[in-house]
Amino acid sequence: MPPVLRLRRNPSPPPPPPVPLVRAPRHVAIIMDGNGRWARSRGKPRLAGHRAGTENIRRVISRFADYGVEYLTLYAFSTENWERPPYEVRGLMRLLSYFLKREANELHKEGIRLLHIGDLSPLSPRLQDQIRDAIELTKNNTRMTLAIAFNYGGRAEIVEAVRRIAADGVPPEQVSEGLITAYMNTAGLPDPDLVIRTAGEMRLSNFLLWQSAYAEFCSVSACWPDFDSPHIDDCLLAYSQRRRRFGGLLPDETDEAPSFNGHHANGRAHADEPPRDNGRNGHSA
Repeated sequence: MPPVLRLRRNPSPPPPPPVPLVRAPRHVAIIMDGNGRWARSRGKPRLAGHRAGTENIRRVISRFADYGVEYLTLYAFSTENWERPPYEVRGLMRLLSYFLKREANELHKEGIRLLHIGDLSPLSPRLQDQIRDAIELTKNNTRMTLAIAFNYGGRAEIVEAVRRIAADGVPPEQVSEGLITAYMNTAGLPDPDLVIRTAGEMRLSNFLLWQSAYAEFCSVSACWPDFDSPHIDDCLLAYSQRRRRFGGLLPDETDEAPSFNGHHANGRAHADEPPRDNGRNGHSA
């Protein structure tokens, strides 16, 4: 029988000051990957990796808050994760319960608003109540919104939104991107500006498929339990160096933009040349 896991508060040295940025994202979404690989590389059971990953959440929240990030969404449990061994699923449920018991009051004191996105119905009544209580406790906080995607799937979210639109009798000609967005789990939240995935993977894995259409993406080689301030700093620095076009062109990239000796005003020979990334910590550009 797998051991009962308890969360521990591990003291850590204070992080260095935030790196100066040209701009920071308003909303960061993270696919927390690599807990099992982290544990296996240390000869530990997978649940030990999940526990270490849970212990890392507070540090990550604090670092993004240092940069003034307003919204942070964490992909904690997908609709596909039910296919994992029953003992692992039970362990993940216990870890969410322990996290809420230990952290809800602390998040409240720090001005963090907690939200849940996904389907609560398969969870135990006790865990559902814990989630609702934490949401109620923190609902008026304004420093940061922390959205936990637990039992969440992007395709299921879109299907459910379409079903609700149909059930409400909305005429087809009135269906728009804005209307669909209003029926999603994330209604009221801005789309993510930056999606980060740990453990070196480079796919969305059914996470915020509708909302991430124009998000920037960073893949970090570190597994989630090791994802820390330097990785966050590098991801945010990379984001700040990117030029977001949303399908259009920036003013200095048009044919009418002034050029000097074949170079546009932005200093690049070609307007469609991608911005240079510093390439640290395994980011994909």
